[in-house]
Amino acid sequence: MKIALIGYGKMGHAIEEVAIQRGHHIVLRISIDNTEDNTVENIRKADVAIEFTGPDSAFENLNKCFEAGVPVVCGSTGWLSHYEGAAKNCLQNSGALLYASNFSIGVNIFFEVNKKLAQLMASQKEYSASMEEIHHTQKKDAPSGTAITLAEQILAVNPFKRQWINTDSKAAADLEIISKRIDPAAGTHSIRYHSETDDIEIIHTAHNRSGFALGAVLAAEFLNSKKGIFTMADVLGL
Repeated sequence: MKIALIGYGKMGHAIEEVAIQRGHHIVLRISIDNTEDNTVENIRKADVAIEFTGPDSAFENLNKCFEAGVPVVCGSTGWLSHYEGAAKNCLQNSGALLYASNFSIGVNIFFEVNKKLAQLMASQKEYSASMEEIHHTQKKDAPSGTAITLAEQILAVNPFKRQWINTDSKAAADLEIISKRIDPAAGTHSIRYHSETDDIEIIHTAHNRSGFALGAVLAAEFLNSKKGIFTMADVLGL
């Protein structure tokens, strides 16, 4: 499979290593040093594109992939206010899009655990939910996309919480997400339910980027030759 890497930072390099190990070929590498090569014509050289850039460029990059007719896996965060537009453009161009806030197999299983625990706790008004996420200091957004996904899963079923907020809050209706930036943390997410009598907590801790990179390559393998909009749940059969 021929892969275009749109975004060639630390994650791009990790994805490249895994992709080559799995027998794929990197035909395009786009970094901040060669943005002029980020063209529809160059993207067409690939079977699948993997996009890991940032909130300011992701939407434009996705549209280039749709125009090129190349399926695209997107791991950029902080751009989701444009997601509906991207999905619309994808379908209009008969393209393929797989977005995930986190590609780690373990995190996607953690998402399912979080949803189940949130459902179990939804009627337990004596427990209050809060969250914490820890990443390295180079991470551009806070809270992380993974934390937002986890928070929205809780808000979907918890009648006592109305919104997530990225700071301490005394309001009972706020779901606190405390963001910490500490090197060299690859990523830790925890959800805690606190009561006067006890706490219930679930935690996922990433040890390195390898799990994220493998998941992104698995997503690209899944998306190759497909059309439509997919998630990691489709890739993993969750």
